[in-house]
Amino acid sequence: MPAPGGQAAPPAALAIAAHPDDVEFMMSGTLILLGQAGWAMHCMHLADGRCGSAGGGADETVANRVAEARQACELIGAHYHAGFARDLEVYHTTEAVGRVLAVIRRVRPRVLLLHAPDDYMEDHVNACRIGVTAAFARGMANFPAIPQTPPIAGDVTIYHALPYGLRDPLRKLVRAGLYVDVSEVIDRKRAMLAAHASQRRWLESSQGVDYLEMMATLCRQVGRMSGRFEVAEGWRRRNFLGFSADDGDPLAEALGRRCLVDEEFEAARGAL
Repeated sequence: MPAPGGQAAPPAALAIAAHPDDVEFMMSGTLILLGQAGWAMHCMHLADGRCGSAGGGADETVANRVAEARQACELIGAHYHAGFARDLEVYHTTEAVGRVLAVIRRVRPRVLLLHAPDDYMEDHVNACRIGVTAAFARGMANFPAIPQTPPIAGDVTIYHALPYGLRDPLRKLVRAGLYVDVSEVIDRKRAMLAAHASQRRWLESSQGVDYLEMMATLCRQVGRMSGRFEVAEGWRRRNFLGFSADDGDPLAEALGRRCLVDEEFEAARGAL
């Protein structure tokens, strides 16, 4: 799509997650690095965050958490896209897919960052499924986008983050196929997460955990999994069928030396 002035628009990356702070935990370092490489950055959370509070009414909590999500996006220059569901009510419905589809058609992402399909929480899993279906329907004129948005052509490559806790619901360790070194942007990732002050207070009071240290610990654990990086985010690339013309890896191409492809993981996929 042409940009103002007749120049081609930069490629876009869209991160879709369930709750207002989920992108910051598992995806934001990679998104920031893409922004530094000249990509347009977009974030969307599907749920409003109303259950992430130890006190206060739902309306007040939602207002606070949406404001924090906007602030986090502003810190890195990302475009913010509001959600439409309540916490614990993120379901794979035609309406939900249609709402996400409209955003995908407007943004035209070359890279789509999503939750793990085997995450610990149903909101995460359903947000992942909604994003996958919406991306699949991007060019289908007869699938209803909400609001109505013209279908688009072009490739999109889907990358799934590692599950929170790095294990699937049955406690099995989940390894990545691609690791991204986020050491040079970890402070910006931390600042984004710190913008979610109300969630930080809630987790500290309800679970006795250091919100920011939780994120840093996860990044260090993924870094150790990579065998190369000190702090990292991990990704698994989705099957390209229905999404792109071939099994390309635009994330690795864009980030170059900051990426490590796990050849053993890739080999385990098998060959025809």
